Amino acid sequence: MQVLVHPSPVKGILTAPASKSVMQRACAAALLRGGQTTICNYGRSDDDQAALRIIQALGAIVTYLDGQKLRIDAPAKLPAGAVLDCGESGLSLRMFSAIAAMADGTTELTGSGSLRTRPVAFLKTVLTGLGVDVALTGDALPIRITGPLQPVDITIDGSLTSQILTGLLMAFSASEHEGATITVDQLKSKPYIELTLKVMSDFGMQLPVQDGYERFHFPAAAPLPAPAPLSYTVEGDWSNGAFLLVAGALAGNIVVKGLDVFSEQADKKVLEALQDCGCRLSIQADQIEVTRQALNAFHFDATECPDLFPPLVALAACCKGTTVLEGVHRLEHKESNRALSLQQEGQKLGIIITLQDDKMLIAGGQPMVSATVQSHHDHRIAMAFAVAALRAEGPVTIQDAEAVEKSYPAFWEDLSLITEQPVACLPA
Repeated sequence: MQVLVHPSPVKGILTAPASKSVMQRACAAALLRGGQTTICNYGRSDDDQAALRIIQALGAIVTYLDGQKLRIDAPAKLPAGAVLDCGESGLSLRMFSAIAAMADGTTELTGSGSLRTRPVAFLKTVLTGLGVDVALTGDALPIRITGPLQPVDITIDGSLTSQILTGLLMAFSASEHEGATITVDQLKSKPYIELTLKVMSDFGMQLPVQDGYERFHFPAAAPLPAPAPLSYTVEGDWSNGAFLLVAGALAGNIVVKGLDVFSEQADKKVLEALQDCGCRLSIQADQIEVTRQALNAFHFDATECPDLFPPLVALAACCKGTTVLEGVHRLEHKESNRALSLQQEGQKLGIIITLQDDKMLIAGGQPMVSATVQSHHDHRIAMAFAVAALRAEGPVTIQDAEAVEKSYPAFWEDLSLITEQPVACLPA
């Protein structure tokens, strides 16, 4: 599918979609805590569906109660022999690899699209240190793991991703053991670990004793009886809400509801970037209002929140001067190599992006021309150039626009609600 986005002022009220980072963690926590969990405001993205598909393969029963709620009934123990289809979700792959390793037997993890090209050999390095047998050909999916995982003291490399640590924290919390410590070298994306610990706490899971972000110690633990039923509400998604907030900063006035300003989500830091560039913001407990005015270049370190690069590139393109974003090394193993995708497609619109060591420099304030850009099958690339198109001199066509299904299926409909001319869907 391709879509046509016209330059347009924006005005309206939108509600951010459910956070897929929270939703996927909630699915894992519901599986491991046992008993029955009702999830309100559940996510509908492809990644959310992957997490639900995985916990069902691991024995959970998922019942949809209505358009806003679903119920998860956890199994007494995780079965062996499951095949877990992670779709294109890197979080599901890395988190559930440790959780599935708790089963006494063999589980296969597979996926589709760009996930099949992402490196996975580091999972073998981690899991074999916990008594898990890992069968892997090369450095790509599928991967077969044979447990059960044995929580023991282990040191892991946190420089590539924090997502395997999320899985280990949950697996250690839900396992019987004599006490174990996870030591992490060079942990990246610390806010995502705070989010993991927050979800674990909300679900009544055992929390580790922390020594900064370097050591996570779990005392000896035994299985607990099935807990009382729990109701849990998934908060709004700052990663996707960032595109809506940037749209308001670039092209008019938007009120975004459903974002918790006290959230542990890393991408809440978009507010700092918006403030730094001179955006007019009104932040209230139940909504955030963003209004267009003259914007200036800014300097922002996105190392801990790399998903903000795409919306911030759209923002920087309309800021007077050269904006500097740090943390480019975090972009290589996403749905695309996002640094190169942003540079290549931005050039088509007249956005000059320079990559310099670990920095991205965006020359802002220049006219953006009408063009056709490619999403590279990356949801955030598609949304970034849709938002930038609001300030272009002519319409922008975005190819492979269905990529937004991964995280924000209603994005094109929501964008149409706030623009003067609805987004047009065209034959591919």
